[in-house]
Amino acid sequence: MIRTTNSPKAQQGVALAVVLILLLVMTLLALVSLRGTLMEERMSANLMDRSLSFQAAEAALREGEALAASKPALPASGCSNGVCAIPDPSAAPHWLDDTVWATARVAEVKVGGITAKPKYIVELLADNVPAKGSCTTGEDVSPEEACSGKERRYRITARSEADGRAEVMLQTNYAVP
Repeated sequence: MIRTTNSPKAQQGVALAVVLILLLVMTLLALVSLRGTLMEERMSANLMDRSLSFQAAEAALREGEALAASKPALPASGCSNGVCAIPDPSAAPHWLDDTVWATARVAEVKVGGITAKPKYIVELLADNVPAKGSCTTGEDVSPEEACSGKERRYRITARSEADGRAEVMLQTNYAVP
């Protein structure tokens, strides 16, 4: 015959302590999991924000290339309305000067349902230099001009930024026959 005692004096209260410890462990695991999820959500939001800024800056580069292809009139020195003369090699680059960005051209770009306003500048790097590669003609360029063997080389810099958002700066070199 098995004897069991159900008297309160025989019970030690171990079950209550074990359940409280398990509840504490489960709460800590939930908090750690929630923290990791929030961090991943912030990371994906930052990645999307940077991607949108990158796309806006790239669209501004294309506008700058179109402007360079039209061979815009250059200021005597410095920059005016987003177009810059040949830079002084001993001076800091134009694209590092904040005053240049105040007068840079603004592109209206629609990216992912958001209207962005990236800025861009076009700098003439070299004029009337021997062309690299073969002679080709396009719709916008006359055959005589395209096959002269001389070209203008530009550096186009685009910057997409907004308060509290990702900032992206892109550059490209562009040759115009």
